[in-house]
Amino acid sequence: MNINKLKQFLLVDIWRLPTERMSPVKRLLCEVLKVLILAIRFFTTKRVFSHASALTYSTLLAIVPILAVVFAIARGFGYSKYIEVWFRDLFSSQPGVAEAIIGFVNSYLVHTKSGIFLGVGLVFMLYTVLMLVSNIEQTFNEIWQAKRKRSIFRTFTDYLAMLLLFPILIVVSSGLSLFIATMANSLPDFLLLGPAVRKLIDLTPYFLMSLLFIGLYVFMPNTHVKVKNAILPGILAGIAMQWLQFFYIHSQIWMTGYNAIYGSFAALPLFMLWVQISWTICLFGAELTYASQNLDYYDLNASTDALSHRCQLMLSAMLMSHVCRRFADGERPYTADELRHATGMPIRIVNDLVYKLIEARLLIEISPDEKGEASRFMPAESLDNLSVGVLIDRLEAHGKWPLDMPSKAMLNNEWAKAIMLRHQYLESSRSIRLEDLKK
Repeated sequence: MNINKLKQFLLVDIWRLPTERMSPVKRLLCEVLKVLILAIRFFTTKRVFSHASALTYSTLLAIVPILAVVFAIARGFGYSKYIEVWFRDLFSSQPGVAEAIIGFVNSYLVHTKSGIFLGVGLVFMLYTVLMLVSNIEQTFNEIWQAKRKRSIFRTFTDYLAMLLLFPILIVVSSGLSLFIATMANSLPDFLLLGPAVRKLIDLTPYFLMSLLFIGLYVFMPNTHVKVKNAILPGILAGIAMQWLQFFYIHSQIWMTGYNAIYGSFAALPLFMLWVQISWTICLFGAELTYASQNLDYYDLNASTDALSHRCQLMLSAMLMSHVCRRFADGERPYTADELRHATGMPIRIVNDLVYKLIEARLLIEISPDEKGEASRFMPAESLDNLSVGVLIDRLEAHGKWPLDMPSKAMLNNEWAKAIMLRHQYLESSRSIRLEDLKK
C-alpha cells in the first residue's frame, strides 16, 4: 500500500502541489524532485541507450582524425610530448589502446604531410568527423525537441569553429595543468601555498571536464539553452566522468581473467564499454538540463493528448485571437512564453497547439538568425480571412485519410442533410473574426 501511495505521489500528486504556498526550501526540494523524475522518465522513454550506442560507433570512426587535429595543434604550440603523456595517462589502464591510437594518429599525420593521404581517404576521414558531430547535434535536438535544424551556413561555421576550438582548449588546458604542477613542485617549502596548489591540481580535471559538458549542453542543441540550467548538470556529468575514469583504471585489477582469455583483444571491448558509458552520462546530463529549463513546460503534467477535441479548438481560438490582435495593433509578435503568460495556459499546451496551428497554415513561425532568441509567431494570411469557421475547418481537415472513403454508403438524404448542416455551421462561424475574440 505504501509503495502504491509513493507511486501515486511521484506520478500524479507532486505535479498538483501548490508550490506557491510552500516555503522556499520545500519549493526547491519539490522542483529538484520534479526535475529528477522528468530526467529519469525521458532517459527511459527516449531511447537514450540506443543513441549512446550510435554515438559510440561514430566516436570509434572519428577518434583518429579528431586526435590528429589535437596532436597537430599541440605540435604547433610545442606541446607534442606533453600531449602524448596526457593521452597515455588518460588510457593508463589500457596502454595497448593508447599505443595503437597514437600509432594511427602519427601515421595519419605523416601521410597527410607527405601528400599521400588525399582523395577518397581524406574525404572519408572528414566524413567520419562530420558524421559524429551531426549525430551529436541530432541527438541533442531530439532531447530538446528542437524542430528546426541549423542552416547550411551555420552548420559549416559552427562545426568548423568547434573542430578548431576544442583541440585548442584541450592543448591549453593540458599546458595549464603542467604549469600548475611545475609551480607545486617548485614550492615545497611553503606550508600553506604548496598543499593549496596541489589541491587545485587535483580539482583541475573536474573543473575542465565540467566546463566541457556545460559548453556542450549550451552550444550543441539548436535552441536557446540557458547557462544557469546547464551548470549543475554539467558539474554532475564532469564528476561522474572523473569517477568513471577512476573506476575504469582501478577495475583492471579485477579484469585479469578477462585479459587472460582475450589477450590484447580485450582492450577493444573495454574501451568501447568506456565510451558507451561516457556518452550515457553525457546524455543523462542533457536530459537534466532540458528538464531543469522546461519544468514549467510540464506543469500539472499537462498534455494536449488529455484534452478533448472541443477544448483544443477553444484554446486554439484563444491563442489565435491574441496573435491576430497583436498583429492588428502593429506590435511585436508573441513568443510561446509570452503567449503562455497572456493566456494562462501551461507552456507545453501552448507549444503543442501553436505547432498544430502552423501545420494547419494558420500561423507562421519567425525564426531568428541568433540561436539565443526565441521564435515568434504571426498570422499566416490576412486577418480578414481568419475566422472561427476557418480555424475549425482547417484544424479538423489537417492530416491524411489513409483509407478509401466508403463513398457509396454516404449517398443518401441523411448524409446530404448532415453535410449541409455542417456547411451552414462553418459558414455562420466565418462571420466571427479571430481578432475580435480579444478586446
